[in-house]
Amino acid sequence: MLHYLEKQFFLNSILQWLIALLCIVGGIFIAKLLYWLFKKTSKKLVKSSKTLLDDILIDTLEKPAVLALALFGFYIGTNQLNMSANLQLLLTNTNKVLIAVCITWFVSRLVNAILAEYMLPAIEASQSTSKKQLLPILTKLITIAIWSIGIIIAFNSIGYNLAGLIAGLGIGGLAFALAAKDYLQNIFGGVSVFTDKPFSINDRIKVDGFDGVVEEIGIRSSRIRTLSGSLVTIPNSKFISSSVENVALEPNRKITLRLGLTYDTNIDKMQEAMSILKSIVQNNQALVTETPIVFFENFTDSSLCILFIYYIRKGADIPTAQSVINLDILKHFNQAGLEFAFPTQTIYTIKQ
Repeated sequence: MLHYLEKQFFLNSILQWLIALLCIVGGIFIAKLLYWLFKKTSKKLVKSSKTLLDDILIDTLEKPAVLALALFGFYIGTNQLNMSANLQLLLTNTNKVLIAVCITWFVSRLVNAILAEYMLPAIEASQSTSKKQLLPILTKLITIAIWSIGIIIAFNSIGYNLAGLIAGLGIGGLAFALAAKDYLQNIFGGVSVFTDKPFSINDRIKVDGFDGVVEEIGIRSSRIRTLSGSLVTIPNSKFISSSVENVALEPNRKITLRLGLTYDTNIDKMQEAMSILKSIVQNNQALVTETPIVFFENFTDSSLCILFIYYIRKGADIPTAQSVINLDILKHFNQAGLEFAFPTQTIYTIKQ
């Protein structure tokens, strides 16, 4: 049996191969065992703790710690073998890269767990839909940044300078940036919407000729439901280059109305008309009674024009309020004998 174990196989005896395999398997087993013991004892230690940070550390450390100890066993096992210098360098570099990946994995899991434990409850408590949409995007960006840094460190540890490679790709990156200019503008527009908050979900806005209620805010585009019922997808770059009117944030709705009376209306009737308009505002609970504007504005081609400006209170039914006001004007003007003018033309003919 001993003679069989001493047989050479790829520059190493079978016994050396078994020892190397035992080190690798033993590293995985010991990693699992130590983690089980650590988790069992640590639960008792952190049970009385008021913070969740220690629990997060324990949960996120599990898989990276097992991988790290398994890599240590792999390193010990491969050192028991005879191999060429090139193969030895390859295994050493591979081990360094995997260790860097293991550390990066742990940091990524830890950051994501902290965001989930601390930021998510705060966002849900605020009941902000835009913040709920921002959290997954923020988590992905942070994860990408962590892994990018980890990969750069990993390759630098084995002698590869990725900074030079990235610099060499500068011209190609510039060409790509120019080709993706519109897409990047939409991304920056989405970030601007999330940070500046010109509007939120369920707000009524006017932008680029569209008037509707915001249903979704994405990182590249947003969707609004227009007053006619259609769904419009608007690139987020529009929110940077165009003015956005947030109708939902207006304190009151301003209504401007021009009423033209016939030219045979005398001064007393004009004053009566303006008094009627002011009284209509005072008697309507849906209107702001302190700020009506009523005055004799102009002499037009076919009428004496009265400018009537009033404000509908925030939260009131705007179409219904306008309809009630218009009906009241028609009713009271008819009762007072005030006639509305319409475009007329008088033609005089001269007989010769």
